[in-house]
Amino acid sequence: MGKTIAQKIFDAHIIDDTYENAKIIKLDAVFAHEITTPPAIKDLETKGLDKVFDPNKIKVVIDHVTPSKDTRSAIQAKILRDWARRHKIKDFFDIGKNGVCHALFPEQGFVRPGYTIIMGDSHTCTHGAFGAFAFGVGTTALEVGILKGVVATSYPKSIKIVLKGQLENGVYAKDVILHIIHELTVNGATNRVIEFSGEVIDNFSMEERMTLTNMAIEAGATSGICAPDMKTVEYLWKYIKNDFNDKADALKEYSRWLPDADAKYEKEFEFDVSDWEPLITIKYSPDQSILAKDADIKIDQAYLGSCTNGRISDLRIAAGILKGQKIADHVRGILSPATPTVFKTALKEGLLEIFMDSGFVVTNPTCGACLGMSNGVLAPGEVAVSSTNRNFKGRMGKGGMVHLASPATVVASAIAGKIVDPRKYISSQEEGK
Repeated sequence: MGKTIAQKIFDAHIIDDTYENAKIIKLDAVFAHEITTPPAIKDLETKGLDKVFDPNKIKVVIDHVTPSKDTRSAIQAKILRDWARRHKIKDFFDIGKNGVCHALFPEQGFVRPGYTIIMGDSHTCTHGAFGAFAFGVGTTALEVGILKGVVATSYPKSIKIVLKGQLENGVYAKDVILHIIHELTVNGATNRVIEFSGEVIDNFSMEERMTLTNMAIEAGATSGICAPDMKTVEYLWKYIKNDFNDKADALKEYSRWLPDADAKYEKEFEFDVSDWEPLITIKYSPDQSILAKDADIKIDQAYLGSCTNGRISDLRIAAGILKGQKIADHVRGILSPATPTVFKTALKEGLLEIFMDSGFVVTNPTCGACLGMSNGVLAPGEVAVSSTNRNFKGRMGKGGMVHLASPATVVASAIAGKIVDPRKYISSQEEGK
């Protein structure tokens, strides 16, 4: 019987399969940030197990609250900082070079096709865009990963989603994943891997694929995954060029992770995206969404950033709409480029000036606003349209409401002062060219 991408990776990493409901697999990388890793570090210290399996395979960043906003967050950062230095973990990204983990680590070449990766963060599934098997874990599993370089998990079962057609102008990867989650529901892929395929995926950039896999967890999935191709090779080339004769050689090697033609999936879905429109979420669940054109919801804040949509392509799309425009007087516009590289690129291209001229404030790379910890927390009763990935109750601040949307919808809504379909702003710009 043929195998899915996840099953091929899993089988290549199994080191113990004697357990009925779980297998032990070796890890290629363990990622860590200052929110979930310090408890694991302190527990290991208490047990007299202050060790790491391989300092070269552990990647560390302070990104959720940075710079620290209070004593508690400063202590969490210090625990992680001291631990990384104590164990000579060279890939440690502190203030000045830190960025949002799921944008920074791929950008640094730490994710490769066929890799197994864990992190104490549910959106670790983002890295599946590279053909890796990556997923979030709890504290105990993280401790074992840090100490032994292994993780216990069940054998992966996959759902296949085939995307056909061509997206209309003004409809983006964020809209696509919101449509998919709406169809599957938040429980539709529980304990499954979502394997994305089809001509739409083939045409997507790596950054667009990361947007899809990032939110696979919002449909309940363990991970999202895309087959590696030449775009994957191109993205990683500066990091892998010494490992292969040429790009064709790299593609040949990575192609061993492609799914077999007779791979068995738990379920298969096929969607034609040609008539899909921009969406926003409503209420407090990522699968509850409506068309942006039907929203007409007044907003207090427009946020652009996060591991979902804080990359340079997102900023270019948003700046294209904002250029020459002003955001509504009552709206707070906040931009947090996901990494220093994104920040510097946007600065060089003049994008940050466009954002600032329109009325946005530009902050350092951070996850802070996404989970209501810093740099954009809502007051009770306030409403935000955001390019982040979760709209749970109180997510961006107690009593606040978050509507998830694409970067285009976020900035178009900032201009209008209420949630709108971004396509009319894109159309008017094109008419003025």
